[in-house]
Amino acid sequence: MLKKIAIFGVGLIGGSFALALKRAGAVGQVVGVGRTAATLERARELGIIDAGSTSVAAALEGAELVLIAAPVAQTGAILAAIAPHLRPGTVVTDAGSTKCDVVAAARQALGAKLNQFVPGHPIAGAELSGPDAALADLYVGKKVVLTALPENTADDVERVAAAWRTCGALIHRLTPEQHDSVFAAVSHLPHLLAFGLVDDIARKAHADLLFQYAASGFRDFTRIAGSSPEMWRDISLANQAALLSELDDYMVQLQRMRALLAAGDGAALEAVYANAQRARHAWIKTIEAGERPAPCSGD
Repeated sequence: MLKKIAIFGVGLIGGSFALALKRAGAVGQVVGVGRTAATLERARELGIIDAGSTSVAAALEGAELVLIAAPVAQTGAILAAIAPHLRPGTVVTDAGSTKCDVVAAARQALGAKLNQFVPGHPIAGAELSGPDAALADLYVGKKVVLTALPENTADDVERVAAAWRTCGALIHRLTPEQHDSVFAAVSHLPHLLAFGLVDDIARKAHADLLFQYAASGFRDFTRIAGSSPEMWRDISLANQAALLSELDDYMVQLQRMRALLAAGDGAALEAVYANAQRARHAWIKTIEAGERPAPCSGD
């Protein structure tokens, strides 16, 4: 039971975290910190938070756990605001989609208090945002990656892990470098491609005609282009080096497939498609097995 938690960013990610803990009876008080009073008031109306605060000092007073669920570009400023008010016994974590930049920001902002920061990333979400998008069961059966630092104590890491497990999540561990390399390939690149495709079509002279006939395949492929442009701008720039590397590799693949198409090499194209189909089917089976909630999920 956590007596009090503070959440910076009470939208989909932070709001769902609060709702899950509340539903489990695992938290006494949730205080939200946000950029606008209207957002905090809406979160309070929805039962996500018990109170909103514009004072970082007041929000942190007596808090056992702090979650930063804001765009990654804001993490450094939030940590700097937290630092003067961070007392022993309070653990801070985040939900950012990149980790190396977040760790660097934490080292600069927190200094000797770095040991109280346990970086994390819940692998769950949707293209919707804001308090109204929050779901109490968003994290059930989903992975949360913790990229614990050498400075962290085992007890502090476990406090963060236990909170996420209470939300129904499955805890995984990576280093910050491993995390950013992996997610550049399987998350950040797909978002860049989806945004790029929709932007390309929207700029064509006959865009209205194209969108008129776009069906389920286009919808499924581009669903993530409905996500927050601000958030994905920040993620793309924060993980720039790894994303550029993945993009370069993908461009080589596209050039290869273009050459096969231009040559009319149906057999080679089919081989690419078949390999992709096998890999996707295997991945779906793995995901479905991994996301089945267990009675007690450990690390």
